Amino acid sequence: MTFSKQTIHKILDRLKEEYPHAGCELLHEDVYQLLVKVTLSAQTTDKSVNSVSEKLFSEYPDAKAMAKADPQKLEAILRSVGMYKTKTKNIIAQARMLTEKYNGIVPEDYESLVALPGVGRKTANVVLSVGFGHQRIAVDTHVFRVANRIGLAEEKDVLQTEMALMKVLPKDRWSESHHSLIFHGRRCCFARKPRCCDCVIKDMCRKTGL
Repeated sequence: MTFSKQTIHKILDRLKEEYPHAGCELLHEDVYQLLVKVTLSAQTTDKSVNSVSEKLFSEYPDAKAMAKADPQKLEAILRSVGMYKTKTKNIIAQARMLTEKYNGIVPEDYESLVALPGVGRKTANVVLSVGFGHQRIAVDTHVFRVANRIGLAEEKDVLQTEMALMKVLPKDRWSESHHSLIFHGRRCCFARKPRCCDCVIKDMCRKTGL
C-alpha cells in the first residue's frame, strides 16, 4: 500500500486532533535532564524514569555533578529502572564527556550526541527534537510498530523505518508525527490487542482499511 500525500496529511491531521497534547512524557527542566532521562528510558517506561527524577536531580542537578557521582549511590537511586547498572555507568561516563568536552553543555548536533556513552540514534533524535526544536523522527518500539502496521512504512528494522518515514512524511511535521504515533501506540494501537474499533484512522489503515 502506498499512501498519497493527501492521505498522509489526513492521517496526521486525525492523529493530531485525537492527541492534541501529544508530546514528550519524560518530565524535564532542561536539555541535560532530557538527555539523561531519554538515556534511562531504554527498555522501560517513561513512568518508571519519571519516578526517580526528583531524587536523581536533587542529588545531581547537572553534568558536572553527575560526573562526580558515586556509582553505588547512583545505582541505589536508579534501582527501579531496568538495566540500572549499565545505565549508571553510561550516565556517569556521559556526564564526564560532557564536562570535559563541552563544559557540561549538551551539544546541539547529531554526531556529537551519538558519540556520548549510552546515546544511540533514537536518543539523539529525541534530544534534537524536544530539547532543541529540530524536526526529527525518533523511532522507538511504538513508532516502529504503528508506522509499519498502518502502512506508512514497510520495513523490518528501526533504521529503515526512520528512513522510510523521512521520505513520506512532510518534514515540517516530523516531530509532531513522532509524538502522535507514540501516543497512538500507547493508547490505542497496542502490540497485542490493538483497539481497531476505536481507531481514528481505521478506514485508512493497511490492517483494517480498504
